[in-house]
Amino acid sequence: MASIDANGVSLHYIVRGKGAPLIFIHPPVLSSANFTYQLDELSKYFTVIAFDIRGHGKSQPSAQTLTYSLVVEDMKKILNHLTIEKAFVCGYSAGGSIALEFLLTAPERSLGGILIGGISEVNSRWLKNVISLGASCARAGAIPTLACSISWSNSDTMAMFRQLWKDAKKADKKSVEEYYQYSLTYNCTNRLWSISSPVLLVYGKNDIPFHAYGRLIHQKLPHSEFAMIPNVKHQIPTKAHGELNRLIKRFVHAQQ
Repeated sequence: MASIDANGVSLHYIVRGKGAPLIFIHPPVLSSANFTYQLDELSKYFTVIAFDIRGHGKSQPSAQTLTYSLVVEDMKKILNHLTIEKAFVCGYSAGGSIALEFLLTAPERSLGGILIGGISEVNSRWLKNVISLGASCARAGAIPTLACSISWSNSDTMAMFRQLWKDAKKADKKSVEEYYQYSLTYNCTNRLWSISSPVLLVYGKNDIPFHAYGRLIHQKLPHSEFAMIPNVKHQIPTKAHGELNRLIKRFVHAQQ
């Protein structure tokens, strides 16, 4: 793992492989460790980059409020440091919203997008309650509880749990709360029509509450492909990594 300085904040990232660049974006509490299986497998074909958002994993928190536009700027700094002009942006869960923000505000740096259980807005009471609970737990300083629960739900083995938990418990409570809070109000649905890049949308067949979000994005995007993975809920990068990696590989090759 390497690091760069982003206006006084140390950002940690991992880069492996050669070929078309893919940069992965994790949701609140988790870290780049969430994409271990993508780094291991897809780096055989592509340049795979994963990074820790400010105040998560091994990246330092900052005085600046954590917003999606700030994360996009950090992503561009990492790409610049690696002398990468354009990349596919791959976001998981709330990280998918950041991927959309990147596609919207930095189209000149985008080769395409991959959203894994992604959303363009929060419009259901259930999801609002889930995110609000996460923000409340972070505000109360219950990061160990959040980290354990989220790491466990995203683990397919005990080894993966230990790996996710090691980073997740380091999360800064202010950064986590700000990430959750920003996701509650973020809404780019009415701007999706302006994304000209191709986008792959991947959802778990058993992740029923997120299906409507996926269909909404699919309807609004000019160039998108919708894929459903059977026998999995939301935790696709770890619990359905074989099929996810196959879909990503096919999608990226199709754009070349």
